[in-house]
Amino acid sequence: MRAAVVGGGAWGTALANLLAAKGDEVVLWAYEAEVADGINQRHRNDVFLPDAPLVPALRATHDVHAAVRDAELIVSAAPSHAVRAVMGAAAPSIRTPALIVSASKGLEPQGLKRMTEVLAEAVPGCVPVALSGPTFAREVYERQPTAATVAATDHAAAVRAQAAMSTGHFRLYTSDDPVGVELAGALKNVIAIAAGILEGLGLGSNPRAALITRGLAEMTRLGVTLGAKPLTFAGLSGMGDLVLTATGPLSRNRSLGVELGKGRTLAEIQAGRVTVAEGVGTAKVAVALAERTGVELPIAREVARVLFDGKPARQAIGELMERALKSEAWGTAA
Repeated sequence: MRAAVVGGGAWGTALANLLAAKGDEVVLWAYEAEVADGINQRHRNDVFLPDAPLVPALRATHDVHAAVRDAELIVSAAPSHAVRAVMGAAAPSIRTPALIVSASKGLEPQGLKRMTEVLAEAVPGCVPVALSGPTFAREVYERQPTAATVAATDHAAAVRAQAAMSTGHFRLYTSDDPVGVELAGALKNVIAIAAGILEGLGLGSNPRAALITRGLAEMTRLGVTLGAKPLTFAGLSGMGDLVLTATGPLSRNRSLGVELGKGRTLAEIQAGRVTVAEGVGTAKVAVALAERTGVELPIAREVARVLFDGKPARQAIGELMERALKSEAWGTAA
């Protein structure tokens, strides 16, 4: 199969390598010309996935049209804020029957839209499939047993994506709830930042367990209001990805939160990073969606205030703990 992966970060590179190892003809598009050159010349992506020799057959390009032309499978793996621009630019060269899989775990800042919504607008005629779940790029590259979800309103499209991307170490389940799968994949990054803040403050297991549990309730509450199925949040793309990202040492969102908890500002942290922590942008979108829908998202609100307003993390925790007391009725109590 001819496949294209659009996005040369760690996640896009890991997926491109996975498909190339299956024997597919794969072209990876990278925004950075040096990333494409490194893959073609040395079979490595030393910028985003260092110390990881890639399948020699994997090719890369800095030309998005060359990447997607004649591709039967296209994996969209650019950062969420760039998906519309990148895939919109690629659209004229995309064959209409091509299967497009969205692997970006974020929400569009301007339109407050999910990535499959963005793709449906940027590439007219496509029926995109959402891929999400507990999937650290490094561990997928290392072929560690991993399970994730592919979701679409068109069941046949989800099944096609499942068949195209599953391997002996990368197991995909289908879902008919792309709303829930995508919202869970994006919102858990905000909770992971909060988990990192707790760690940076030197707090222990009690607060982390409470945060993960109430964070899941918060994610579910917004998701159901926006049309998701509640049980989706108990699955791989919900609880599974939340636990991984809030506790795993490879989590960019959690590590950013750790630095915030230690007293560094967002600007200071981002100045030393080449990678994107999707939870930063998603925190703003989550707060905007909460205002639009009237849903309470107290954790996301406080994370946004720490990120963008300079609010001290301990003050944010104190205010969360001192809110009005209420029942733990699932899905209603904030």
